[in-house]
Amino acid sequence: MFEQEVARLDAVLEPIANAPYDGGPFEVVLPPGAREVLRALLDHYATGGDAARAEVRALFERYPSFRWAVSLPDADFRTRLLHISACDQGADPRDELLALNALCAAALADGVDVRPVLREVAALSSPVDKYGMGSTRDFLLRRAD
Repeated sequence: MFEQEVARLDAVLEPIANAPYDGGPFEVVLPPGAREVLRALLDHYATGGDAARAEVRALFERYPSFRWAVSLPDADFRTRLLHISACDQGADPRDELLALNALCAAALADGVDVRPVLREVAALSSPVDKYGMGSTRDFLLRRAD
């Protein structure tokens, strides 16, 4: 359903994602429509069943440049948690744990009760331990406690 568009965006973003970093200021200019595609993917992830969520996780796995570059920095806490869940630990679960901790800290500072949202998104998340550090579901449930 989303494969063609995500593949197209990934191909545009791949040279940026894999370019050497010189230590200077760095900003990714996203192709038009990239954030809209991500919003649609996350909506599909949140409202679809297990098959829809597996499909979205597989897209993020197959298209790492899209996964790395496209985000929704102004989205609400739940949407950003859905993104973490859909990325399913990405290339390095430590990066995802840092992102999760920073996101929760910011939400708590804003007065958000993060625990029920973490539990809700954990129920949608993969139970597969991909890297020996626990599953995405485990990450979210541990953070909720």
